[in-house]
Amino acid sequence: MKKVLGIGNALVDILITLENDKKLLLLNLPKGSMRLVDKDRSNAILDSLKGYSQIEAAGGSAANTIHGLAKLGVPAGYIGMIGEDELGGFFVRDMIDAGVEPIMIRSVEQTGRATALITPDSERTFATCLGAAIGLSAGHIDRLSTVFGKYDILHLEGYLAQNHELIEKALAEAKKNNLLVSLDLASYNVVEGNLDFLERMIKKYVDIVFANEEEAKSFTGEDPREALTSISKACKIAVVKTGKEGSLIHAGNEIIEIGIIPVTPLDTTGAGDLYASGFLFGIANDLPLKRCGEIGALLAGNVVEVMGAKIPEERWINILNTVTG
Repeated sequence: MKKVLGIGNALVDILITLENDKKLLLLNLPKGSMRLVDKDRSNAILDSLKGYSQIEAAGGSAANTIHGLAKLGVPAGYIGMIGEDELGGFFVRDMIDAGVEPIMIRSVEQTGRATALITPDSERTFATCLGAAIGLSAGHIDRLSTVFGKYDILHLEGYLAQNHELIEKALAEAKKNNLLVSLDLASYNVVEGNLDFLERMIKKYVDIVFANEEEAKSFTGEDPREALTSISKACKIAVVKTGKEGSLIHAGNEIIEIGIIPVTPLDTTGAGDLYASGFLFGIANDLPLKRCGEIGALLAGNVVEVMGAKIPEERWINILNTVTG
């Protein structure tokens, strides 16, 4: 089985359920987006939501994917930056408990946090304070260069695109060590703000690209099927997730349609991240692409039925039986 290394913004998710969209308008947070905010703005948002129930969970897109891979039994490691604080300790314990090797760099800044506001239609809107996570740099990748040789696949989150030097250094290091590279485009506004850079990185370094409909549209200006074809011209495997319609996979001359499992959605947080977990599990085990997509859909379907980006322990038993049976 291939080993997978993830790099991303190490964050703790703070999940808050809203009764309607009005609060998003008052907070000037575009629905479905991920907005970077500073510590003061993050505190102000949380203060304005004090009457709402909150759930904390270790998060960050790539961390969620790596966590899911480890729960599936894939040898996995994660590089990120956290603070010397309670949230940082919580993040590390969560990764270790899942079986992930945490390769964490410590910072004097507080651990980053992502406030996820969940509306009744299960859509989530993020106000993210990167905190310590933003300190991860190309220099750290240099100092951790020997780590890459221990792995076979590198998975990156598009949210790292705020630091062009970091993401290019990680991609170059992966290719120097002959790793297969996977990139999740992460958010439509991240794509819009870094379009030229992401286009260049994908063409030069990336083997697998994950995008949802909005991200694919921002990247290509096209609807899902046309976007899938366009993205596939720049990488080996293109995956476009189409929500309730399932997902589309394009590799070479082959296009594969993947459906969804029947679910009662509660919260879409982590759906794309866990889809990537299932898909990369298949890649790590040399499974056919159709099976990779089906396992991705299985994990995505399970996580949308619960609050947050983590699948509860009792569900993993059935998932593992389905995947390995």
